[in-house]
Amino acid sequence: MAQQTPQHKLVPAVEKASQVLDIVAAAKRYPTISELARETALPKSTVHGLCTTLVHLGLLIRRPDQTYLLGPHILKWSNAFDRQTDVATEFAALWDQVDMFPDAIASLGIPDGTDIVFIAARQTHAIERFAIRPGMRIAAPYCAAGKAVLASLSDFEISRAVGASLPPPLTEHSVGDVAALLVEIGQIRDAGVSVEAGQCQAGITNFAAAVSNSLGRPVAAIMLSVESETLGADAQGRLEVLVAEMAARLSRRLGAETEG
Repeated sequence: MAQQTPQHKLVPAVEKASQVLDIVAAAKRYPTISELARETALPKSTVHGLCTTLVHLGLLIRRPDQTYLLGPHILKWSNAFDRQTDVATEFAALWDQVDMFPDAIASLGIPDGTDIVFIAARQTHAIERFAIRPGMRIAAPYCAAGKAVLASLSDFEISRAVGASLPPPLTEHSVGDVAALLVEIGQIRDAGVSVEAGQCQAGITNFAAAVSNSLGRPVAAIMLSVESETLGADAQGRLEVLVAEMAARLSRRLGAETEG
């Protein structure tokens, strides 16, 4: 993930300690002082002092072979972060910072079994034929937001979740069977964005991308909805980029590491 240039001077000791923790977290095997010194380009004496302090604070554990792993105090921070982070609140804050597509409704949905349940929506104007309300529930296989979340699962997991047949179709354009759904899911994985036209509401095209938490797990999806007859090729490309950017920004607010 690209790092932004800080506007204020950082405290060197804190920055170095954070660097050590990041390396230990990403390591495939437990690192030694020498390996940490090499990775950080810091003197071994400096790294030794940092690790001793981090062990004392419960942020690192020193193993008997003098290698290091993350300590239990980090779990306390992680649990507090999850407890204090509200995806709907973060979505509302993000809305205020985004230059929205003028004719789109932006909504936030969370997975619930094989459905997607919408918990928030923001719009610059109303689309009469498609009003998204908090609590609105749509079968995930027929909705761009639901498909975006399903794309994080394997084909086997999707087939096991939805069973041998899909729920009753919502429109004549709803995907017809599990095999066709898996084809669509494969395309979504390749594109990184879910697009469906008229599958959950006739005349409406939806664009969606999954939102991940600090563990990299999809916890929600952002969806942009527009009337299909007003949608040109240029607008479709812009909406695909916009929903992907919004989902990535919201994921970062939830602690996920994303590119860009």
